Amino acid sequence: MSARPMHAVAAPAVTVAPGALPLLRLHGAGVRFGARQALEDVSFTLHAGERVMLVGANGSGKSTLLRLVHGLIAPGSGRREILREGLARRQAMVFQRPYMLRLSARANIELGLWLAGVPRRERRGLALAALERVGLVAEAEVPGRALSGGQQQRLALARAWALKPELLLLDEPTASLDPSAKREVEALIEEFAAAGMTLLMSSHNLGQVKRLGTRVLYLEHGRVLADADTDRFFHGPLPREAELFLKGELPWQ
Repeated sequence: MSARPMHAVAAPAVTVAPGALPLLRLHGAGVRFGARQALEDVSFTLHAGERVMLVGANGSGKSTLLRLVHGLIAPGSGRREILREGLARRQAMVFQRPYMLRLSARANIELGLWLAGVPRRERRGLALAALERVGLVAEAEVPGRALSGGQQQRLALARAWALKPELLLLDEPTASLDPSAKREVEALIEEFAAAGMTLLMSSHNLGQVKRLGTRVLYLEHGRVLADADTDRFFHGPLPREAELFLKGELPWQ
């Protein structure tokens, strides 16, 4: 089956808070993996304090976009522009299945602090504070790989939070968790955002998108087809592809 033709992206319906500082901008960015075009002509600006949610079917480009923004991959076309001095050192990413080292929960965090250049004398205190922040102080000396799925995700959030990032990127952070663990992780993300962190997060859970997001980008076949404030995304006019997605009527990719 041939791919359906792409329609032009909807005119952005985004309200930026007065005085919000632009952090990062993509200009016509594209990423190709061999013969597959993972992202194509993606342009948007991320502002401080936004909670931007990435939605779309599997394979639409959400994870690739997160990795591009984080600097893990470079655009093959277009460009990625850092607008906030020092942002590259003040961002962290939490993956859907976070990697845990064969170390205690505390040491997993301390290693991240060491890589960030934090002096040795400060690491233990910061690691314990991060564990307390996510409710895992009692598991400080438990091997990270021995924790439950929900606890590992909370540890990954603690590892990111300990770095005091200005920008936090999250790739489906609750996708493989049970309902109770999802609520715990979502509450932590909400608290981080309320404290001033900027979020860029992918999710298949539309209820979660409504609860956490201030802005939604809809991707299909590597292109951003809609970019709107959360309320406008769910209640305003959208390109046909995005409307079908919200109705659960997208055809197979």
